[in-house]
Amino acid sequence: MQQIFLVTLPFFALILCGYLATRGRLLPLGAIPGLNAFVLYFALPSMLFQFAANMDVGELFDPHTIFVYMLCALLMVFLTIVTTRRGNTNWNNAAFGALVAAFPNSGFMGMPILVSLVGASGVGPAVVSISIDMIITSSLCIALSRLGQQGDGGAMDAAKKAMKGVLLNPLPWAVVLGAVCSATAFRFYEPVDQVIKMFANSCSPIALFTIGAMLARPPVTAAADSAPAGRFPLGDIHLIVVYKLIVHPLLVLGVGYVYTQMGFDLSPQSLTVLVLVAALPSASSITVLAEKFEADSRRIAQIVLFSTAIAFVTFSTAVKWLI
Repeated sequence: MQQIFLVTLPFFALILCGYLATRGRLLPLGAIPGLNAFVLYFALPSMLFQFAANMDVGELFDPHTIFVYMLCALLMVFLTIVTTRRGNTNWNNAAFGALVAAFPNSGFMGMPILVSLVGASGVGPAVVSISIDMIITSSLCIALSRLGQQGDGGAMDAAKKAMKGVLLNPLPWAVVLGAVCSATAFRFYEPVDQVIKMFANSCSPIALFTIGAMLARPPVTAAADSAPAGRFPLGDIHLIVVYKLIVHPLLVLGVGYVYTQMGFDLSPQSLTVLVLVAALPSASSITVLAEKFEADSRRIAQIVLFSTAIAFVTFSTAVKWLI
């Protein structure tokens, strides 16, 4: 176990450094959007492109991996909404609670850690999980968040806006471009390829540092039509943290095991990566998304913060059991 902690500690230490730098005002709050933009539009797409370009296309679009992870994501959304939509939790807050329970930090945090733990062989399932969460899970939860809302176009309009956001997100396009290069054996001119590698190499430390900075950033107060900030019971927040760190990975493990016992060809390596992805803490970007759709972002920020802090132990334990 000590050896596992030695592997995972540097990643969580970088998150802590970003958190302390922001809380201590060494990093201005105004710098956080710039860091986030660098990771989202340059570093992480370069990393995803590089991995996709060097992988077999079949590994990136394995139907068994897609089915198992997507089924578990939908089950997590259903479970969270059914058990939390009560009292102050309207459809808007219930939907974003479900999103934060089902959407792990697989981009900024998962890719760097998984590559370190399992190597390039873990990239395919991780990319599948990122794509499903960005396209399916996010769009579904945003559409659900509009139920009961008046004068905003309803769930269908929200789903269209979510899909527009997906199309403007550079991460899926980086994977697609990498897959095309892999299928056609295309390689960029060497100086261009070197630039991509430099961006990719910068991804891990800056992405993890940015997560910490985003966790330290004060969220916007909830909108008037949402539950007042701070009014959610602490048990509600803790329940969703348990869903994310314990229930989600166990659900993926259980569904994957049953799926393979039924004779379907899901490789043990892919299942291991999917379980580790599910064991990651909640994606920090959901706080920003909750602010945009006027949900209680303080509640989401607390869930992200608690899940990230506790994941140092729970994720390390999952690594010890699975690898």
